[in-house]
Amino acid sequence: MSGRAGARRVARVLVVEDNLLMRAMIVNFIGTLPDFRVVAEAGTGYEAIRLVHELDPDLVTLDLEMPDLGGLDTLGYIMSEVPRPVVIFSAQGGAGAEQAMRALEYGAVDFVPKPSGSDPNHLFGWRERLQRALEAAVQAQLSNLPLRLPERMSRRSASARLAAAPDRATVVVAIAASTGGPRALADLVARLPATLPAAVLIVQHMPPGFTRSFAERLDGLGPLDAHEAVADEPIVPGRVYVAPGGYHMVVRRGEAGPVLELTEEAPLWGVRPAADPLFASVASHFGPRSVGVVLTGMGRDGAEGLRAIKAVGGQTVVQDAETAVIFGMPRAAAPYADEILPLGRIADAIAARAEAIAQRVHH
Repeated sequence: MSGRAGARRVARVLVVEDNLLMRAMIVNFIGTLPDFRVVAEAGTGYEAIRLVHELDPDLVTLDLEMPDLGGLDTLGYIMSEVPRPVVIFSAQGGAGAEQAMRALEYGAVDFVPKPSGSDPNHLFGWRERLQRALEAAVQAQLSNLPLRLPERMSRRSASARLAAAPDRATVVVAIAASTGGPRALADLVARLPATLPAAVLIVQHMPPGFTRSFAERLDGLGPLDAHEAVADEPIVPGRVYVAPGGYHMVVRRGEAGPVLELTEEAPLWGVRPAADPLFASVASHFGPRSVGVVLTGMGRDGAEGLRAIKAVGGQTVVQDAETAVIFGMPRAAAPYADEILPLGRIADAIAARAEAIAQRVHH
């Protein structure tokens, strides 16, 4: 970050956490980062709201489990009355994952799972994720978060999607997303048509224990079935597969056709799942029957993979700067894009390109 005359722009942070030990860990770590400064600490939601008004911090870190006013209610107030980037701290998995997904829907930029122990490697990973989340938060364009989530389908219409088990997919759409991705993907998946002649493979940068809840929230937003991917499952059209946190998801050739493989190879770009391994495997298995899409996020994951998809004759789409919460990943992938589109037009572009490819395949 830089300001006038080359001076460093230091982001002012309000830390909201009722657990004194956890709060001290957060404050002490942020104190080691030259681009951030803790300006105040709060132990309750009511205190947080008062300090946001008094101090006008650049960003807020917010615990979801607090006495008096809960984290979600506090977040809802901040985003509706005094909006600014908020990074959530959530419990690991289970109910914590569900709450973290709701926080993203309320407008939080990112979330960081609380460390589950004192193992040095685990704490190092926690600090690394917190730093990335803070860096993403100060770059986030909050106005580009979709204003509301689409309505979920009725139980009856959702169950009708699973009536038949289709053949293996001949066309695959691979999508990469990071910061701002959960909201963007909800908007995109809701717009995909029931007749989409392709499987949709999603890598959303997210830690273990949270992707299942995310996939469940995607399921039912539109006519396509969405679920967390399982090792060795067949890839079929009209379904959405979300890479599980902690695993890279790639395509491999099974006896009856392409299947999904989950690997624990080293993180790429600091994340696992990463999009580049998925995109490269889609390019090698589906060639010109591939569609690659890069959405909002920091860094450059997905750029090399999109280049691979384009190199084999596949179709490529990137989200534009005007609608991306963070234009890092799309910017890096833009040189390999056939189209750079606003979020609201990407689902139609995917459908049109997948349909055109499917028609070529069948003729």
